[in-house]
Amino acid sequence: MSSIPYIVEERPDTGLNNSKLGVWIFLASEVMLFGGLFSAYVFLRLAAPEGDFDYWGAKLNVPMATFNTMMLITSSVTMVMSWASLKLKQFDKYKIYLGITILCAIGFLCVKYFEYTGKFHHGIYPSSSTFMGIYFTLTGLHVLHIVGGLFVLIYLWTSQADKMWAENPDLLANRVEVTGLYWHFVDLVWIFLFPILYLL
Repeated sequence: MSSIPYIVEERPDTGLNNSKLGVWIFLASEVMLFGGLFSAYVFLRLAAPEGDFDYWGAKLNVPMATFNTMMLITSSVTMVMSWASLKLKQFDKYKIYLGITILCAIGFLCVKYFEYTGKFHHGIYPSSSTFMGIYFTLTGLHVLHIVGGLFVLIYLWTSQADKMWAENPDLLANRVEVTGLYWHFVDLVWIFLFPILYLL
C-alpha cells in the first residue's frame, strides 16, 4: 500500500499528499451540507411564532450538552497528541492518547443516548415542533458523523496500527493526521450546534 504514489509524500502540483487533499475536498462538501442546514435553521427561526423556539429550546439539557462539549474539546486535544506522539516515535503514548480520544467519543454518544431517550420518555419527538425537528436532524446527523469517525479511530487503535507502525510509521502518522482533520471538523460543528440549539 505504501507503494501507491503520493500517499505519504506530497504532490508537486498541490503541495499535499493524496490523503490530505481527499479529506479536504470531502470536508468542503461537509461544510456545504451543514451550512445549508444552519441556514435553514436561521430562516425557520425567523419565520416561527414569537417565543416558540425559546419554549422548546428550554426543554433541552444544557448541563449535559456542556459536558459533551468538554468531551469533544478534550478529544480534539488528545487527537493532536496522538499524532504528535507518532512524529516523536512514541508509539505507546500514541495508543494512550488515541484511547482517550475513543473514550471521549463513546462518552459523547452515551450522553446523547440518555438525552434522546429522556426526550422520548417525555413524549418529545421530531414531529413535536419545528424546533425539535431541527434539533433531532442536526444533532442526529452529527451523531452519525461521530459514529463514523469512531469506527476509524478504533481501527487505528487496534493491532492494525501495530502492524502499520512496524512496516511504515510515516503511513500510520499520515492516516492519523487525516483522521484528525475529520475529527476536528466534527468537533467544530458541535461548537456551532451547542450555542444555537442550547443557548440562544
